[in-house]
Amino acid sequence: MPTRAAEPPAATFTAQEALVCAMVLMSVADGPMSDSELAMMSRMVQDLPVFADFHSQDIETVTDTVATLLGRTDGLDRAMIMLRDTLPMRLRETAYLLACEVCAADGDATQEELRFLQDLRIGLDIDRLIAGAIERAAKARFQVI
Repeated sequence: MPTRAAEPPAATFTAQEALVCAMVLMSVADGPMSDSELAMMSRMVQDLPVFADFHSQDIETVTDTVATLLGRTDGLDRAMIMLRDTLPMRLRETAYLLACEVCAADGDATQEELRFLQDLRIGLDIDRLIAGAIERAAKARFQVI
């Protein structure tokens, strides 16, 4: 009887790494990560209290892990499960907010980004009204004159 190759272990993240994972997933939803998206992620990691003991250079480590995950056929599904399992409910809204901020960082949201936000909202079990408020707040923060 042939033996099956063992699957690599599922990625496991700390809550902070999972929050970065949500940002990275958002940034690659429509193609390669842009400079403005990377800059936004770095600023948030440096400025937000939730990342008090997280270092912005660790974004690269999380990005590499996410790239490995997304290289799998079921990688996005696994990433969503990992996010949901890792983040307590109070941080799931934070993850969604961070993803919205990254989405808004480079201008208008693409259809791929909007589709990813919908998948993220569903995957994290975030109420539609709460998600709408978060999206509107991110959009308001990036208005130009």
